[in-house]
Amino acid sequence: MKTVSMSLAALGVAALVLAAPLSVRAQDDDDDHDRARDLYERGEIEGLADIMAIVRAKAPGEIVAIDLIRAGGKWIYRFQVVAADGRRRIIDVDAGAGGVLGGEGDHK
Repeated sequence: MKTVSMSLAALGVAALVLAAPLSVRAQDDDDDHDRARDLYERGEIEGLADIMAIVRAKAPGEIVAIDLIRAGGKWIYRFQVVAADGRRRIIDVDAGAGGVLGGEGDHK
């Protein structure tokens, strides 16, 4: 019985350790969303729907991640796109002007 209790306790601790980074990431995502909404409402960045159309034209495939970062004094949307053949591309778009800044080529 003692072994079962210790195993359950260890499992509980492991679950807490694994869940902690997820809750931090969820908070980061909420902060990113709030920041993006505020920037959009102030007219500093373009809407995500418009930017996504640009990305889909440049790099067809499934958009699997989007980050809003600050680099070189600009807000940049960084997209990760997976093409039908499984190749992953990174596409950076100027969030204020809507122009594609570049991208990293095909990764598997």
